[in-house]
Amino acid sequence: MTAQPLQGPGDDPAEILRVLPAKWHEQFLSEYHQALDAAHEVWRFRQLRDVLHLWQLRAVAYSNPDFDKAAAAARQGCDSEFVPADQVLPDWPTRS
Repeated sequence: MTAQPLQGPGDDPAEILRVLPAKWHEQFLSEYHQALDAAHEVWRFRQLRDVLHLWQLRAVAYSNPDFDKAAAAARQGCDSEFVPADQVLPDWPTRS
């Protein structure tokens, strides 16, 4: 029987910190330490894995140079690249 790793390479806390912009480090470390403390209870171990996975996804998104611009556009509810659905999907039902 071979041992299986508990985490995939993307869920390594050190790798997350390496990719994550510095302004997010404090929040990540706070959530990571809370989940790590909680993981002492067997039934809460999954929480640690979920926190690491979520922050791995965030690290990828937050490290994108266009993230802040896209997040601001999403908060405003529109984007300069908005295209009506009926222009992209010819069979899209339109209101008459």
